[in-house]
Amino acid sequence: MADSKLDLMVLQTLETMGALHGYGIARRIEQLSQDQDDNRKAKSYSITKAGNRQVRTEKSNWERLAAVMGRVLTAPAGGNE
Repeated sequence: MADSKLDLMVLQTLETMGALHGYGIARRIEQLSQDQDDNRKAKSYSITKAGNRQVRTEKSNWERLAAVMGRVLTAPAGGNE
């Protein structure tokens, strides 16, 4: 499960930013997550068509999960609507 979260972060970064090397991807994720970790080796990556499909699928899954969680967390007490 942890790998799919990282995969989604990397794919989303590539989809948003375009082709980047590994260091650029890591820095962008660090900027967004406010996490700090240095000493990475640079390697260039770009997203493939399969990667674009995967990021759309993963985003859709997360959006559905977030919607369900939102409904559960905001449901009135007593369970009767």
